[in-house]
Amino acid sequence: MKIFDKLVRDKIPEIVVSHYKKIPDIYIADDKEYYQRLKNKLLEEVAEFLKDDNLEELADVTEVIHAICKAKEHTIDDLEACRKDKAEKRGGFDKKIILKSVE
Repeated sequence: MKIFDKLVRDKIPEIVVSHYKKIPDIYIADDKEYYQRLKNKLLEEVAEFLKDDNLEELADVTEVIHAICKAKEHTIDDLEACRKDKAEKRGGFDKKIILKSVE
């Protein structure tokens, strides 16, 4: 038996049944646990992106961010407006500036 104990995408239980002919042991998290598991999933997906550095892993990070927004009752438009506001006030990262020190 392989133990996962982590939040998975909605269709994973069906995929396990159809591909592996095994019945997964699952449960539905309450809102508090779900939000904590989303934060854990974000760390997991960011680590995978840092390791593999590809678009698919970046898409996984984005999917978790979308789920976090929804869980906090924010829209992606809310997130984008916040991002734009910060970019307007503090800039983006286009100029590739590295801050080495300040005296």
